[in-house]
Amino acid sequence: MRGLAALALLLLTFAFAPARPASAAALVQVGDFGNNPTNLRMYVYAPDVLPARPALLVLVHYCGGSAGAVFGGNGRDFVTAADRHGYVIVLPEATRSEKCFDVSTAAALRRDGGGDSTGIASMVGWAKQRYNVDPARVVVSGFSSGAMMTNVLAAQYPDIFAAGAAFSGVPAGCFATSNGSLWNSQCAGGNLIKSSQQWADQARGMYPGYTGRYPRMQFWHGTTDTTLAYPNFAEEIKQWTGLHGLTQSPSFTDYPQQSWTRTRYGDPAMVEGVSVAGTGHTLPQTGMLAYAIAFLGLDGTTVPPPTWMKLTNAATGLALDSGGNVGPGSNLKQWPYNGSANLQWQLVDLGGGWLRMVNRTNAMVADSWGNNTNGAPARQGPWNGGNNQQWRLNSIGNGRYQIINRGTGKALDGMGNSTAGSTVGMWTPNSHTNNQWTISPA
Repeated sequence: MRGLAALALLLLTFAFAPARPASAAALVQVGDFGNNPTNLRMYVYAPDVLPARPALLVLVHYCGGSAGAVFGGNGRDFVTAADRHGYVIVLPEATRSEKCFDVSTAAALRRDGGGDSTGIASMVGWAKQRYNVDPARVVVSGFSSGAMMTNVLAAQYPDIFAAGAAFSGVPAGCFATSNGSLWNSQCAGGNLIKSSQQWADQARGMYPGYTGRYPRMQFWHGTTDTTLAYPNFAEEIKQWTGLHGLTQSPSFTDYPQQSWTRTRYGDPAMVEGVSVAGTGHTLPQTGMLAYAIAFLGLDGTTVPPPTWMKLTNAATGLALDSGGNVGPGSNLKQWPYNGSANLQWQLVDLGGGWLRMVNRTNAMVADSWGNNTNGAPARQGPWNGGNNQQWRLNSIGNGRYQIINRGTGKALDGMGNSTAGSTVGMWTPNSHTNNQWTISPA
């Protein structure tokens, strides 16, 4: 139990703002909500104004936490969004001394097995009846211990939950123990590695005989997490891509913020992972819950697919081309447009008029490589936030743009070479059509 106590102590050091109601509505405890074998507490937040068929979010706290701490602290954005969009929040609270949820014992790891998950399912049933909840819009999210429970609930009750968002968790069943302990050091340390099929089969074993669909899942993890180690992030993705019959090769990769790498699996995305560079066991952080709210559909929408564009040089008539799945530092080229993903780019707004250009095939970005020499090749590389990878569109009229690099001040240039496969270069901005481009949907 020393590891569990350390986890609780670590998470108790988080600083939370005091709870303050956003409206006349308040966090309310519910006494009798049905079968509750582990003596959980149930709290509910229902905004003053709700639609006829509201969505329902189950929000699960971290080790050492409480419903009130999440409600007024790092889950607060969920609460303000509930006021704005009109959905109900159920907040389970663990009552055992460590204030952690059981995702380890045999009772906890099977549907209606008499563990914490059984009590949380009862809370959902109560709230669905009390608030006339839309059964197709019941979702779950949690942090740390709550993220582990998010995985378990989604595996055990896939017929109840439509989607989940887990911040710093582990795969469903990873924390299983056989001695009654709630702590699994091998899993916590990121040392429990399985195949996608093995993880998927472990989740299926929590609800034997079920053949229906599984929830859409979003995962967040810091790369320097030493409490629930970063390898668990990849294992979660393995498990849920396996449950959805998907490969571990992402269908799309982008970088919503400088330290974030987001991968999506399936089209539309059934599994999504966001890796946060240089961050430990301190999620969620500012801005993250907005992405979770959109993924869970709590704002009435789903995450929109990326918009892919083709960039055509005015002089050569050829489209900007990554050249396929090639390595960092390789030259950008141009090719007659044929619908290939090599020729498609996403223009991601960075603010201040700057953007990054992400290729659809390899998820690398256009990069000047810091070379100020006229005629130097434009290149590509993984996003690192540098000025060499940031660009500005300078409209010159007639639907044409110069594409100016922030690091060098040079413009992306077709070099006047209309040969398929020729290199795209950098040149001082001028009036020549070589450094003019049209931008249109791919």
